[in-house]
Amino acid sequence: QVQLVESGGGLVQAGGSLSVSCAASGRTFSTIAMGWFRQAPGKEREFVAAISRGGSITNYADSVKGRFTISRDNVKRTMYLQMNSLNPEDTAVYFCAGRVAIAGRTYTSQKEYDDWGQGTQVTVSS
Repeated sequence: QVQLVESGGGLVQAGGSLSVSCAASGRTFSTIAMGWFRQAPGKEREFVAAISRGGSITNYADSVKGRFTISRDNVKRTMYLQMNSLNPEDTAVYFCAGRVAIAGRTYTSQKEYDDWGQGTQVTVSS
């Protein structure tokens, strides 16, 4: 099991940028594939981005492709999501998730993840 804690959310104007982080503890971080999901008010939680345990393979939802960048630092045991060109539709609680994985795999379904953070709020004003 891995414990996950998100940070870095906040309020930003449309067109702006924001970075959120996910710090991990517990299991060896380099064995864990990671992902970001988000849930807007009144909507189901949706996939945002995923990264393999080594960081070489990434996957993005179409809605964020070209605007968001997922990355990780296995020494610091931290995953990041850099969000650019934000719009009000990006407003949501952002969750990080993790699971033990083989090298090179990413996971886009929340059902495939075992461990979750508590979430961090990102609000984009128009």
